[in-house]
Amino acid sequence: MAKVLIATEKPFAPAAVAGIREVIEGAGNELLLLEKYTEKSQILEAVADVDAIIIRSDKIDAEVLDAAKQLKIVVRAGAGYDNVDLAAATAHNVVVENTPGQNANAVAELVLGLLVFAVRNFYNGKAGTELMGKTLGILAFGNVGRNVARIAKGFGMNVIAYDAFCPAEAIEAAGVKAMGSQAELFKEADIVSLHIPATAETKQSINYELCSTMKQGAILINTARKEVIDEAGLLALLAERKDIKYITDIKPDADADFAAFEGRYFSTPKKMGAQTAEANTNAGIAAANQINAYFAEGCTKFQVNK
Repeated sequence: MAKVLIATEKPFAPAAVAGIREVIEGAGNELLLLEKYTEKSQILEAVADVDAIIIRSDKIDAEVLDAAKQLKIVVRAGAGYDNVDLAAATAHNVVVENTPGQNANAVAELVLGLLVFAVRNFYNGKAGTELMGKTLGILAFGNVGRNVARIAKGFGMNVIAYDAFCPAEAIEAAGVKAMGSQAELFKEADIVSLHIPATAETKQSINYELCSTMKQGAILINTARKEVIDEAGLLALLAERKDIKYITDIKPDADADFAAFEGRYFSTPKKMGAQTAEANTNAGIAAANQINAYFAEGCTKFQVNK
């Protein structure tokens, strides 16, 4: 019997916890809960004798891994996993997995909701514009990007995409025009939606030089990661280009500076992309099933620290 810990500073919905419990205990394993913890010492104590951990945005670093002497697998309930120290996990012989696709529709729906909000001037009573006929550029065509494309086409938008790791043929097969480069995408789109991970290559890659090539009246929307934005560069551009809007689901470090651009900047109070009852439950149950598969069959299909 494996001991499985749900360690969530921001807890799953009760229905999601109930679903996870049913899956974990149904396979003969034990489920433990650490919710709404406020001190790192609490998670260090909780992991001491567990075999598996399910997390959301919680940080799993070398100190946590040192404390978890029996740990064999960590599953991040969601797509991004930059909150886990992969090198340290590998050094501790711990498998790290994510649950790709489980939150994708929720994030995609938020993208289009925020875009309607933006083109209607944040519902300030003044006439806005419509999304129909606009060109939406999707940067990275993974699970979220594909769902954004699907919904955007329902709005009558023209959709283009660029993904350095996805063949153009696969993008075109989804009914989306493939761009040859990131630079080309930014020049052609009326709206650019970011869906890239935060890696050594992408951090601060969305910068002044790139965004300055955007069309008149362009919108940049970020539901990916804060770290991909060069905040100083984007602030400089917004000061120069009074036609550009920046919409984000991740509050920038320089939020107060961005907020000075009233009517052209909006940030959700906290990251809301995956905050739906459905996504919450789907990701949690997927994590539970993956842990069961690991202990029953040695399955590591979704491992990200190979």
